[in-house]
Amino acid sequence: MVIIRLARGGSKKRPFYNIVVTDSRNRRDGRFIERVGFYNPVVTKGESLRIMQGRLTYWKGVGAQLSPTVTRLVKKDQAAHPTV
Repeated sequence: MVIIRLARGGSKKRPFYNIVVTDSRNRRDGRFIERVGFYNPVVTKGESLRIMQGRLTYWKGVGAQLSPTVTRLVKKDQAAHPTV
């Protein structure tokens, strides 16, 4: 199954997450198909979350499942950037 989830990066105590499309059998930080965004929880100024909505819609359309955390982040992003 294809899943959209977070892959951790960054250094100790300064996490940075890529939102990636991957096979569910791959490791959390292992091989992925495509990077569709990022989430930086420790940023003080600037952009902490960016999601490419077009690619996310495509992957959901072909059957990819979102992890619970990514679902929460997508709702947060849609509330911050409502579309017409």
